[in-house]
Amino acid sequence: MDTSEQGNGDYAPIRDSEDPQLGKFDKPLPCFGCGIGWFSLLLGFACPLLWYYATILYFGNYYHKDPRERAGLAASAIAALVFTIAVLIAVLVIFL
Repeated sequence: MDTSEQGNGDYAPIRDSEDPQLGKFDKPLPCFGCGIGWFSLLLGFACPLLWYYATILYFGNYYHKDPRERAGLAASAIAALVFTIAVLIAVLVIFL
């Protein structure tokens, strides 16, 4: 939209006609704006099953819906891996 056309009271579109994905990420992320991945990472310290839920979302390519979710989901997957290794080591030390 040209600036001369804005003067007649029309609203300017948020999306760019040449790049349709420009306005795609104007919405805030779910879970209080921090995204499912980071929210799962934080709450995973209280309930580690949330790390595994986020890992399933990560390997299920959930971040293709919104690429901003990728870092948080990856962090949760790493936390799930570290937690699993720590539990296995603890079980081996206790029972052997």
